[in-house]
Amino acid sequence: MNNLDLSLYLVTNNSEDEEKFLNIIEESLKGGVSVVQLREKKAETLDFYNLALKVKEITQKYNVPLIINDRIDIALSIDADGVHVGQSDMPAKTARSMIGEDKILGVSAANIKEAKKAQRDSADYIGVGAVYPTNTKDDATSVPKKELKEIVKSVDIPVVAIGGITQENAHELNDCGIDGLSVVSAIMEAKNPKIASKNLLKEFKAKNS
Repeated sequence: MNNLDLSLYLVTNNSEDEEKFLNIIEESLKGGVSVVQLREKKAETLDFYNLALKVKEITQKYNVPLIINDRIDIALSIDADGVHVGQSDMPAKTARSMIGEDKILGVSAANIKEAKKAQRDSADYIGVGAVYPTNTKDDATSVPKKELKEIVKSVDIPVVAIGGITQENAHELNDCGIDGLSVVSAIMEAKNPKIASKNLLKEFKAKNS
């Protein structure tokens, strides 16, 4: 997938208050979020489908790709821009065969072996983490900064760092060669998602200037 801007990649958390949830996404897009991944691990299928349609309406307005976490059926049913799969989800190779060559495929990886396999399985990008402790994913494997650098060097596809990234610690990843920051709480739980997004993007762009 050419020209995929992964600079600031938002992964959503639970959507109990739908109006607030959708507003956070829109404000984050105004602040510069370049990709949105809709992650609904507990939602019933119909609820996930209906929410995905509403999120897609917003992301399309800002011309930003919408990625669906894990649920290929939801992604295909709403014609999302792509899917993201973890190591315990549908195998990446199978996911690619289901979504076709034109959709974006992201894969989570926590080490060089997983990263290289993701590339072989035709992933468009890799999400590596958790680079810092995180409360949003209890089972996340810790990936030291040194390992992150090695993963970046080991593959030819873009790598985004995820896990506990905040405006305060984002600069610590400046020398890792990553293609973007992926965040959940730093935007979804921010008092002002638009400003939080702008500040995170500023931190990322600073390393590339």
